[in-house]
Amino acid sequence: MAKRDLISVLDMKDEWPDLVDLAIKLKKERGNNDAPLKGKTLAMMFEKPSTRTRISFDVAITELGGHALYIDVSKMQMGHGETVEDTAKVMSRFVHGIMYRAFDYKMMDKIGENATVPVISGLDNLEHPCQALADMVTIKEKKGSFRGKKLVYLGDGNNVCNSLLYASAIMGLDMVACCPATRMPNAEIMLQAARIADENGSKIIASHDPQESCKDADVLYTDTWISMGDDTPVEAAMKLFNMYQINSQLLSIAKSDCIVMHCLPAHRGQEITADVMDGPQSVVFDQAENRLHAQKAVLYTLLK
Repeated sequence: MAKRDLISVLDMKDEWPDLVDLAIKLKKERGNNDAPLKGKTLAMMFEKPSTRTRISFDVAITELGGHALYIDVSKMQMGHGETVEDTAKVMSRFVHGIMYRAFDYKMMDKIGENATVPVISGLDNLEHPCQALADMVTIKEKKGSFRGKKLVYLGDGNNVCNSLLYASAIMGLDMVACCPATRMPNAEIMLQAARIADENGSKIIASHDPQESCKDADVLYTDTWISMGDDTPVEAAMKLFNMYQINSQLLSIAKSDCIVMHCLPAHRGQEITADVMDGPQSVVFDQAENRLHAQKAVLYTLLK
């Protein structure tokens, strides 16, 4: 069987609903599995700092019976002394899978094209598929289903937003990408997600109006306004995104049982206020926990 990757949400498009259900099942059965990945080693390559990605992948492979190998990319010869292509080929002889957290999606693609073992994206500047999977798990747990539900993403149209567009379209969840005109998500991804959504009876919409977008929302979602590696001054970001902040006023426009999500780390007082993040409608920390279970579903599916 040809090896499979999860670099884009679309790489496992047909399996996405099953991955969501498997993550929920593995969560319920935590501590009661039979080590299905015994003897498997996952290389975890990090260019960008991480809390959730590193810990959740390490714990996930360990609980499934395997072993995690942490690699600081700055300490490798990859890109300076050895080509990316050769590094991917050599690593494939040592490990059973590669998780890569990268700055540039082009580097991610090179690893994927040259590795002979599964490559999983831990984030790059285009997508964050494992985060989107954890988000779908959280929404299904809290809302029961996706059909007829509306997710509003507010703020920077970044990698998280791009993967959410694909995931929402696949699961039949309506999504509004509500962002400033200069910070909209990737146009090609928007169009492709809209086509997938149309096939699945849902809608993908772009907007610049938070007040209008949040009407009848079942989920409000945001991310940091300044991503790692972005040198936008805080003052400029505050001016650009201020109206997109999730606060009590904006939350009051949504449905009374609307849930609030944030992929973390959060900058309280910027993209989200502390009272909302710590309030009864926030599921931020349940969402963070679900990174673990989503990662386990991906590892189980690709490495077993």
